[in-house]
Amino acid sequence: MSACILIVDDEKDVEMLFRQQFRRELRAGRFVMDFALSGEEALRKLIDADGERPVLLVSDINMPGMSGLDLVPRAKEVRPDLPIVMITAYGDARTREVALARGADELLTKPIDFLALRSEIDARVGGSGQLP
Repeated sequence: MSACILIVDDEKDVEMLFRQQFRRELRAGRFVMDFALSGEEALRKLIDADGERPVLLVSDINMPGMSGLDLVPRAKEVRPDLPIVMITAYGDARTREVALARGADELLTKPIDFLALRSEIDARVGGSGQLP
């Protein structure tokens, strides 16, 4: 079974962007990606995870309804072991402090540094990220 990474963002085009950035890894079966368009949907997916329990949650902070900052402690209640990477357009010190205090493991700013995100994924999934 492949490792699953859950990406949470209210913008629908994010799925296409992530699938394009990680197309080699996805094609090689290193991991699979699941997507949620809201914090509420992500929480349901964590609670209802049958076979593919995510090994990493990557969430935008600013979303309607449940924000990413609200999602973090709720996700940690369901899965205390789940590493969480937050993504925000506002990478100021206060946002970083709040995200980390609520349980996030890392905060990346937009535009997304996919090399940094790939390193986070590699740390959770294993391997160098380099494919033959």
